[in-house]
Amino acid sequence: DVQLQASGGGLVQAGGSLRLSCAASGFAFGDYGMGWFRRASGKEREFVATVTWSGSSTYYADSVNGRFTISRDNSRKTVYLQMNSLKPEDTAVYYCNAIRSGNDYWGMGTLVTVSS
Repeated sequence: DVQLQASGGGLVQAGGSLRLSCAASGFAFGDYGMGWFRRASGKEREFVATVTWSGSSTYYADSVNGRFTISRDNSRKTVYLQMNSLKPEDTAVYYCNAIRSGNDYWGMGTLVTVSS
């Protein structure tokens, strides 16, 4: 079975940091691009960041560029999202995603709450 297990969410004050992790199993992790998305209450899911299968290229939403860093460890089959300078508008459920040639996997999310 394909599994994407996100963890690391929690409550943090504005300006603080959190590191999310997403552990993958059940598919060839190293062959997939990995991404993070988020959904705030009452809003559509939105793209946050993505990293290519090798980790050589990363892309970010404008809203998080310069504050968040996505990375991956293919030996551990894990993707990370380091979130710094958090803002209340970053409050959302964060989901990791694996994608390759039409195969698209989603995990259960982890809740990030940023207090002002």
